Amino acid sequence: MRFSQALIPTVKEVPADAEVPSHQLMIRAGLMRKVASGTYTYLPLGWRTLRKVIEIVRREMDAAGAQEILMPAVQPMELWQQTGRNVDYGQTMAHFTDRHGRENVLAPTAEEVVTSTAAGEINSYKQLPVNLYQISFKFRDEFRPRFGVLRSREFIMKDAYSFHANYECLDRTYKIMYETYCRIFRRCGLEYVIVEAESGEMGGSGSHQFTVPCQSGEDIIVYTADGSYAANIEKAIVDPLPKQQPYGNIGAMEDVHTPNVKTIADVCEFLQRQSRDLIKTLIYAHEKSFVAAMVRGDFEVNPEKLRINAGGSVEMASAEQIEELTGAAVGFAGPVGLCNKNVKMIIDHSVAGMAAGICGANKTDYHTKNVVPGRDFPLAGENIKIADIRNAVEGDTHNGQKLLFKNGIEVGQVFKLGTKYSEKLNACFLDADGKSKPCIMGCYGIGINRIVASAIETGHDENGIIWPISIAPYEVIIVPTGGEQEVVAAAEKIYNDLKSQGVEVLLDDRDARAGVKFKDADLIGIPVRITVGKKALSENQVEIKLRRNAQVDKVGLDSVVNETKTRIAKLKEELKAF
Repeated sequence: MRFSQALIPTVKEVPADAEVPSHQLMIRAGLMRKVASGTYTYLPLGWRTLRKVIEIVRREMDAAGAQEILMPAVQPMELWQQTGRNVDYGQTMAHFTDRHGRENVLAPTAEEVVTSTAAGEINSYKQLPVNLYQISFKFRDEFRPRFGVLRSREFIMKDAYSFHANYECLDRTYKIMYETYCRIFRRCGLEYVIVEAESGEMGGSGSHQFTVPCQSGEDIIVYTADGSYAANIEKAIVDPLPKQQPYGNIGAMEDVHTPNVKTIADVCEFLQRQSRDLIKTLIYAHEKSFVAAMVRGDFEVNPEKLRINAGGSVEMASAEQIEELTGAAVGFAGPVGLCNKNVKMIIDHSVAGMAAGICGANKTDYHTKNVVPGRDFPLAGENIKIADIRNAVEGDTHNGQKLLFKNGIEVGQVFKLGTKYSEKLNACFLDADGKSKPCIMGCYGIGINRIVASAIETGHDENGIIWPISIAPYEVIIVPTGGEQEVVAAAEKIYNDLKSQGVEVLLDDRDARAGVKFKDADLIGIPVRITVGKKALSENQVEIKLRRNAQVDKVGLDSVVNETKTRIAKLKEELKAF
């Protein structure tokens, strides 16, 4: 491709609304342009890179025995109502009513549609297992789109769904997909870690997340130094804290007037205590009843852990519900007396191990001091559960080992779904004995856009992008540094020779200063740069340089094509060693 004929609108200035390097550089290097909040048009360079990622994913999925299909972006709401996930997704799900009054969903994922399809096509165990995948746009109405394509509303996803007759078969496919994902991310040049993960609204019995460690990542990886344990923050299991020993005798409970003091910070300031001395009580709506979650005041409730321990989806109760349940306004709920009401109490280990604490008095503008867990509210009973329901924090341990934390970008996740969808959508098969059974399912997702963004987040410098050779929009850029006839002719010959041998090459034939060309070459990050200049040509040489380092080598004009192919081959070989 000739630069003069390509649409590569590079930008010098950093976009004001771009917070992270991948967002900044995808705009500056002319890979994409913003259309609206969280939606982008991909320009030629960006689309070339996306296509390369897609092709890597497609080839590996096909090699693993999966079959590609394509499902609609518009899905009937009734399928989501059958599984109940319209509630789980809530406002994140974009939906509309068509001219016939039917409610439809802009697909955020496709479990419902693929399971409905399987229900109509699979009827015998002889048809199983089968693994179906698609690569398509998805839409989620994110409350706050940010970080470019790392948290966008519209994105490209590879989503695969497998159907099995038994769990042993699911386990085999799960392992195949796990290994396939490892190959995909290595081929894309990404250094990744694999962590245990929660299934979230996907449901199921097990999940692993593929994460690229990166400072700007929104996911938090929790791990031990010896590598024996790694999980994302939603899954990370922490050891219970040592039980506190009381300082002397603890007196009886005492209500304290705390007018308009609702938050943990306000209570600490008013009573001159630390947040670790407080018992935080949060009220959630759960099915037709309520869940009261209790954690120590300096900790945060982990929504996924709470959901699992509650036995299903929970959402924050409304102010009216809280007042009806506790008799107090928001901010004054406490555990004392709640066990006698229509509420399930889930008490974090951090609270169960407290010697005493301060909590809401279930009376507006009052808190209670000297509250002893086990004495003043029960730690056992029919609707009482002690569990790990908080986020891990610095200082926590797992199996006695200190937990460490780092940020990362989730690029893929695999799930064991079980029969959550097949039972609700009647995707069943007849086994060898003629008995009807629900298909056992797995699910496997990859964020195509996130692979691109992750490659930039982990591969850039102050001058621009440093692409892995496998997903770079072009492998080579040729930069003639003058308009002399011999310079132009040499650049054209190298360009044509490389193209004829299958090398993806961009010729910067613009009438521009050498400095401008070099800056653009660095900005868009082409892995190999060939510089053709008058001085080097006088010695029958050209310069060759890799984007990732500063070393410049001179090679003979007659050997530059072979040398370039050698360097490309070496860069590709290095990816296999990841």
